[in-house]
Amino acid sequence: MTTTVAGEPAVVLKGITKRFPGVVANSDVDLVVRKGEVHAVCGENGAGKSTLMKILYGMQQPDEGTIEVNGRQVHFRNPSDAIKVGIGMVHQHFMLADNLTVLENVVLGAEGLHGTGRKAKAEVAGLAERTGLKTDLDGPLEYLGVADRQRVEIIKVLYRGARIVILDEPTAVLVPQEVDDLFGTVRQMRDDGFTFIFISHKLDEVRAIADSVTVIRRGTTVGSADPKTISSRQLAEMMVGSELPSPETRESTVTDQPVLTVSELALREPGSARAILDHIDLVVHSGEVLGIAGVEGNGQTELVETIMGMRKATSGTVTLNGVDITKSGTLARREAGIGYIAEDRTRHGLLLTQPLWANRMLGYQTREPVSSGQWLNIAGAKKDTRRIVEQYDVRTPGIEVPAAALSGGNQQKLVVGRELSGNPVLLIASHPTRGVDVGAQALIWEQIRQARADGLAVLLVSADLDELIGLSDRIVVMLRGRLVSEEDPSTVTPEDLGSAMTGAAREAQS
Repeated sequence: MTTTVAGEPAVVLKGITKRFPGVVANSDVDLVVRKGEVHAVCGENGAGKSTLMKILYGMQQPDEGTIEVNGRQVHFRNPSDAIKVGIGMVHQHFMLADNLTVLENVVLGAEGLHGTGRKAKAEVAGLAERTGLKTDLDGPLEYLGVADRQRVEIIKVLYRGARIVILDEPTAVLVPQEVDDLFGTVRQMRDDGFTFIFISHKLDEVRAIADSVTVIRRGTTVGSADPKTISSRQLAEMMVGSELPSPETRESTVTDQPVLTVSELALREPGSARAILDHIDLVVHSGEVLGIAGVEGNGQTELVETIMGMRKATSGTVTLNGVDITKSGTLARREAGIGYIAEDRTRHGLLLTQPLWANRMLGYQTREPVSSGQWLNIAGAKKDTRRIVEQYDVRTPGIEVPAAALSGGNQQKLVVGRELSGNPVLLIASHPTRGVDVGAQALIWEQIRQARADGLAVLLVSADLDELIGLSDRIVVMLRGRLVSEEDPSTVTPEDLGSAMTGAAREAQS
């Protein structure tokens, strides 16, 4: 399927090829993005999308192929070269400094444009109005929510003169209302002549915002599509050769056996009376998935890290299978039967410079098959890593490559495989499918469903509301460090959850 959009080409990539040791990330990729359109680039993890965008933004150089911007062939040595011709990139993980003001974050590194005084502030204020950012530019960034932080990132690239904007997974941490606001901003800017390249795994959103779509599979272009005429399932089939997966789980396996019990848990900010967590009570039973919904920054991360022993609770208790583990360290909690899929796999889940078999050992170095008594069992670790690679479809040249060589989705499948291989009684899954493609998503959902059916208790934190509703037996909502409501997944909608997460539902009731 093809589509033709009015407008001269803004970006033309021809025959882009990029090789890494043992891997061809891009092979003869072609992409045409026209001025004044939102052009989506879709593909499974490891398909080469990120590498292609890094090449377009000057972070990497192609081995073969050409880049044209606004009709001129260009060669980018670094992102500064891309910025000079009007290309900006809003990364999935924001690159902002909490200890600086909004204004300082925007002008940092670009002081030569308008200085740091009144003129710069006037320029930023105009961009803030255009993007819908309603906050004090002189206020600290740390108090901004996720959606406003994203607007600050967009303002940063616009401030540097970008007319072509790459949005990398821009809706990954937004609630439905915030997605609508972002899309409203993108449409308005598109109508003003801006061009967007939109990277996303959420195919319904791709169809809602994109004017045209290019699909990449296994490093090469496989076709283009008209989002107005193609379905999400058809797009998924183009991407991975299978239908769009569903997280739907309705048959109950919940027992009356409590596995995790959290009572009156509180966490105060060091040196302050401010409550990060306030009187948290929850129970997760064997065979149950308890979902936690909340806008990022409302205590979900701190709750998980306190349950894992990474933070010391100010008060309250954590009990696992009837045993008080409140004062236990993280390793002891893992040995007691907690599996942990970390929110940030690169910080808390993997050693990126180490081979896959070494990453299999993380957190399990005192247990078989990676340990034999007092000694590490390297052969056992390598054998079990090969099993995980096969069982969880981790696409890799081999188990000796460093974790950094894998795409984000394949890194995540490795982590999920490791955490489910330790026979846990409780799995804490924090954003388990964030940034992964529909194929990896389907595999991870199926593994969680199977583990639940086998009696595992699962505490699921996710910004994907469809995922929460589909997988969970119950959902609790966190707001400002407290559990404010419990929702029934069989009746609640993403819009209902979004209202509860932002406090709008409580305001409407008061």
